[in-house]
Amino acid sequence: MWFLDPRKLVLPTKEQALPGRRERMPGADATARHFVHKNPIVPPFPAGIEQAMFGMGCFWGAEKQFWLTSGVFSTAVGYAAGHTPNPTYEEVCSGMTGHNEVVLVAYDPKRVAFDTLLKVFWEGHDPTEGMRQGNDVGTQYRSGIYCFTKAQLQAARASAEVYGRLLAQSGYGPITTEILDAPEFFYAEKYHQQYLAKNPDGYCGHGGTGVACPIGAFGRRG
Repeated sequence: MWFLDPRKLVLPTKEQALPGRRERMPGADATARHFVHKNPIVPPFPAGIEQAMFGMGCFWGAEKQFWLTSGVFSTAVGYAAGHTPNPTYEEVCSGMTGHNEVVLVAYDPKRVAFDTLLKVFWEGHDPTEGMRQGNDVGTQYRSGIYCFTKAQLQAARASAEVYGRLLAQSGYGPITTEILDAPEFFYAEKYHQQYLAKNPDGYCGHGGTGVACPIGAFGRRG
């Protein structure tokens, strides 16, 4: 019989977390380019480009959903919302860093509203599953929206209220998504970046609830 380590379902405290390291891991540098869009994946981005960050399960499939969205300038995968500085993928998977697998989205607000990114987020996974997403189990697969501006934070909270009611009407439990100010983002290893573009037959465990999310009612752009 297969048993799950219960420690992987509980976020570690700062004192319990792995110590990490001072040096940056070689996930990306100033010359790194998006495998699909050919644009930079590391700031500074061109004037007018804004950023958002989302956690919605395995970051391979999550990133693809955003790079396919019109108006998105670039995407990158990494780790955020934990304690361990400059973690490795193996450390994150241990459950002892506190980090989430996330997608950093650089987008042009003149071409795509933050509301539209929220729609991609909500419809692209099940935000009621807690510390898992489908068969992917662990704290690094939790649902999260990490906001760079007050407007994003307000829109994210409003969208959670609206979508939560729609999910409840369809028989789902409460939303477990964490909505926070954007924490420090640590780039994942190079082979993770745009993984499903480089490996079209690679694993993608994403599946939404089938409940549509309305757009245009969550707040201002930005």
